[in-house]
Amino acid sequence: MARTTKLSLDEWDTLHNNGPWDLKFLYKTKLEASSLMPSNLDRYNDAAREIQKLLKEAKNKNDGFRAYGSAWSLSHIAHQKDRMHFNAHMNEYFSFKDQDLHHLSGYDADDIFMFQCGNVIKEISEKLAGHGKSLKSSGASNGQTIAGCISTGVHGSGIKVGSVQDYVVGLNLIVGPNPGDIVYLERHSKPVLNDVFVQKIRSRVIRNDGLFNAALVGLGSFGFIYGVVIESQNLFLLKRYVKSIKKELALELAESLDFENFTEIPEEVVGGKGREPYHYKVFINQYQKDDTDYVVELMYKKDFKLNYPDPFPVIKKSIYRDLIQVAVSLGAQFTGLIPKFVNALESTILPKVDEVSIGTLAETFWDAPYQGPAFAISFGVPQNLSGKTLEILSEIARKKRTPGIFAMRFIKKSEATLSFARFDKTCMIEIDGVLWNEKKNLGSLNGLSREMMVALHKNSIPFTIHWGKNADWAFVGDDWQASSLADYMYGEDAKKWREYRSSLLAPDMQKLFSNRFLKECGLDRSESVQNPADLVASLV
Repeated sequence: MARTTKLSLDEWDTLHNNGPWDLKFLYKTKLEASSLMPSNLDRYNDAAREIQKLLKEAKNKNDGFRAYGSAWSLSHIAHQKDRMHFNAHMNEYFSFKDQDLHHLSGYDADDIFMFQCGNVIKEISEKLAGHGKSLKSSGASNGQTIAGCISTGVHGSGIKVGSVQDYVVGLNLIVGPNPGDIVYLERHSKPVLNDVFVQKIRSRVIRNDGLFNAALVGLGSFGFIYGVVIESQNLFLLKRYVKSIKKELALELAESLDFENFTEIPEEVVGGKGREPYHYKVFINQYQKDDTDYVVELMYKKDFKLNYPDPFPVIKKSIYRDLIQVAVSLGAQFTGLIPKFVNALESTILPKVDEVSIGTLAETFWDAPYQGPAFAISFGVPQNLSGKTLEILSEIARKKRTPGIFAMRFIKKSEATLSFARFDKTCMIEIDGVLWNEKKNLGSLNGLSREMMVALHKNSIPFTIHWGKNADWAFVGDDWQASSLADYMYGEDAKKWREYRSSLLAPDMQKLFSNRFLKECGLDRSESVQNPADLVASLV
């Protein structure tokens, strides 16, 4: 049987020391040994029963419950003051055959896999590679669990690929402690697995586009995400270039994403026209106002082949150490000298110009083993407003002497109801850096995020915020005509999300799966629906 360790703790913190916050109990569940329970399906179902027991215990004590994986988020989205569950020991996975697919499925069985919630991205990439497959995108590093990635909307910055949740095609949720409280969700317009397999995982099936899209970026509050079904693709390579180009050209590409006339990389010009990259990123040091050039990173998708140069000598010393990692190590050297700090940060962390590497997705977006006090604020805005937004946010960061550095990345619009990739083409403008002593006349991190939000609103720039990054999530402007930040950013979609959640979860489970983050955002409240059964009906 699966075994759970229960620890009494006083506090819990993120990997980047954004807390600490109060905590009563921490659970860690490990699967039964394969020598005692050889079937991975049996181990999967056995651990699900164990999770339901823990939910029942929390319910009986009138406590909240929250699952988390790698504690990678910098917001308090994963925190629950009562009971938390560490998922990373639950890492089974399943591949499928044609007979496992729904008769209306348009998917190739070889591309479909289900991963238990505790699998981290690095593990998943290794398991998929054994099948000749790859994830379609990942975050800038690979230490997050798959459940944590989709809950917060981790984006891979693929211009035409989307965020991690956008290749998720099925969700196995534990929504309560009772029989019938294990649910398998997928879209009715794109069914994947058949009822026979769903019965094997002791779940009831709901095929419903609206419900699935709402639960997809569920912020950990649509129940316990127990299993995630993804569509993979064949292994591919990414050829990565780092260039220094004119500032005007970098911003023009950011606002148009039209690379036909971009001929700075001759190898990626075909028939006189530049190829569209898989990934485009711009780095900006806001303290170098007179910069004529920006450092940019472009990646182009290539067919997989076995004999390619080892990318690690380049990758391991490049940007994927992450802005935050080096910011933390440099911060102490430049206390009170923020522009000098950021200039040192720039020369230390930015990738070397004319750097070239080629590797798989997993090799390119490699380990980021940083740990320590750090912050990251990340706004999603319409891509055609990226230059204007950068100018506004950079001015605020300079005025506030913020110890960080900016970057812009670009992602495809998501179908998930509360995805921050909300716009036709979304630019993520992010500032990463080291947490500062708020008593040193630099103001507060929440104050910085508030000032940025107010400025975007004043300039009529619609925005979203990365759910896993820093912000004053309880803030809403007096003139915003919204009751909460989520309602301001998402409008009717925030209400729709609450309606689906209220219809899927019983009232006591809505309370159990809530936390302070959800309340601050205005998403915890129950939304009355005239016919709630309609929202959770299986439509196929």
